[in-house]
Amino acid sequence: MSVTILDPQTALVLIDLQKGITGLPVVPVPAADVVGRAARLAAAFRARDLPVVLVNVTGGAPGRTEFPSGGGTPPADWAELVPELDRQPGDLTVSKQRWGAFHGTGLDRELRDRGVTQIVLAGIATSIGVESTARAAHEHGYHVTLVTDAMADLDEAAHRNSLEKVFPRLGETGTTEAVLTLLG
Repeated sequence: MSVTILDPQTALVLIDLQKGITGLPVVPVPAADVVGRAARLAAAFRARDLPVVLVNVTGGAPGRTEFPSGGGTPPADWAELVPELDRQPGDLTVSKQRWGAFHGTGLDRELRDRGVTQIVLAGIATSIGVESTARAAHEHGYHVTLVTDAMADLDEAAHRNSLEKVFPRLGETGTTEAVLTLLG
């Protein structure tokens, strides 16, 4: 279903827009396009005093050494959020060890403390971090909106599967422009 409304207490949640992930070859749009759209959304949410949550992944499961970029030890700046997001003091930062931003973090508590009832999701990778977070948000009872042109994946078929088969069952989908229009 196309995005129709944003709750008065909606948070933007941006998944894994960090140096080590945005440097990977993604489809259907380059990571720079995803980051640019995410930055526009973040600026608009901040301008309306709505929460912005910047999520990064700092590792894999305990005891594992493989990182999403496929190797052992990542570079020192691998988990740093990209500067284009213009992180602000009021933004929430969530560091996760798993695919989804809810598991093993205080994200749900932070959102509930702020009265958030809906989350708008974007980021990389569509079928991994974004989808996992969307599923958990749905299970936690949040209204979920997915910004389809502000996400990309390492695999085009996986990206399409998330967009066409999974996301319509979890919430509404829309473009960056559609969400910005609803924000007014």
